[in-house]
Amino acid sequence: MKNRVLAAVILILPFGLFFYFWRHPAADEKPAVETAKSSPASTLAKELAAVPPQTTALIASNFAAPPQSVYYSKPSPPAVAPASTPAPLEFTNLAPEIVVENMRRAIHDYGSMFGGNPVGINSEITSQLSGDNPKHINFLKAEAGLRLNASGELIDPWGTPYFFHQLSGTDMEIHSAGPDRIMWTADDLVLSE
Repeated sequence: MKNRVLAAVILILPFGLFFYFWRHPAADEKPAVETAKSSPASTLAKELAAVPPQTTALIASNFAAPPQSVYYSKPSPPAVAPASTPAPLEFTNLAPEIVVENMRRAIHDYGSMFGGNPVGINSEITSQLSGDNPKHINFLKAEAGLRLNASGELIDPWGTPYFFHQLSGTDMEIHSAGPDRIMWTADDLVLSE
């Protein structure tokens, strides 16, 4: 019986000691206060204390926040030329917005029928919209304010040719110079199809 008890103690004792030390860390570990004294921040603070004040000021100026007004200034307005004296409407009695909308509608109808907008410069787009297409359909109606000049270009109500900017196969920007007849100024009419 003594041999069995001794064998059990010899087998259980190592497991008991293992669990005891696993649950209770070793007493020779340094307290947290001592490790905080030797942290990188405290070491850096000790080193900076020995540095001359001019060097410390130079280091601080490199990490100083820049003036806030540089980052939060009011954005400048886009560079658009001011509109000049408006010209009277020459070619239609319809409101210019309605004429440009009718132009958008004609291009939309063409795109719906043929699976994409007409492409090219103004005269090429005009040709496609006025019947030079696979079904020979004229999408341009004079009563809608859609007029052509002598060069075969679509013109806005003030007589200036439209500018067509193809954004994709189905998206197009229609740009009218507006009443001052100068493209890219503040009074331009722009509509996307």
